[in-house]
Amino acid sequence: MLVPDTEPVLRIDRITKGYHGLRPLRLASLVLPAGERVSISGMDAPAAELMVSLITGAAVPDEGDVWTFGRRTTDIADADEWLAWLDQFGIVSERGVLLEAATLLQNLAMPFTLAIDPVPADVQRRVEDLARECGLRANLLSAAVGELGPDVRLRAHLARAVALSPKLLLLEHPTARATETEKSAFAGDIARVCEARQLAALALTNDEPFARAVAPRNLRLEGATGELQPLKKRWLGLL
Repeated sequence: MLVPDTEPVLRIDRITKGYHGLRPLRLASLVLPAGERVSISGMDAPAAELMVSLITGAAVPDEGDVWTFGRRTTDIADADEWLAWLDQFGIVSERGVLLEAATLLQNLAMPFTLAIDPVPADVQRRVEDLARECGLRANLLSAAVGELGPDVRLRAHLARAVALSPKLLLLEHPTARATETEKSAFAGDIARVCEARQLAALALTNDEPFARAVAPRNLRLEGATGELQPLKKRWLGLL
């Protein structure tokens, strides 16, 4: 269900950004309404990382405009304003840092407090609710993150990303190292969390089964033109 809103959470208009790829990153047009989930394939890891930076305002396009929550990213005035702006995004990425020696409870408490040894009782209750929401069993909270499997780590990144109730969830090749079973289950958890929170999400992934499971609208970026085309269904491994 889409959330009524006068402004989309994300609007991109004819952006170009040079980086270390063979050609600049181009994207002609994208509008993401509040509450909608969209996947985009056709970006490698560096391009996806750059796209996240452009959307969050960490980088600005060489040409064109990115608007988030009704505001152009180039209009953000200074570092303090930008840091406050970041709170509106949740990012799920392998680039996200988890403290390997700390418990899962301590890692999930960090969006709420830096006092994690011990975790305050009121924060622990919030973490337990968050873990349950994101498909994490309560008996895992006392384990060190370094001892946990990739399926748990995926959900830890998701829990950290949604902890502070962002307006837009960005998924940056989140399943690159996951098994097919883990990908399918994780996509279901993301979709469930987004539906419950009426949270908009943009998944940048080249994993087509995951893309289709996590988002109702699936697009593919044509790198040469920047146009977004509907992702074609495959039959017996062929287009």
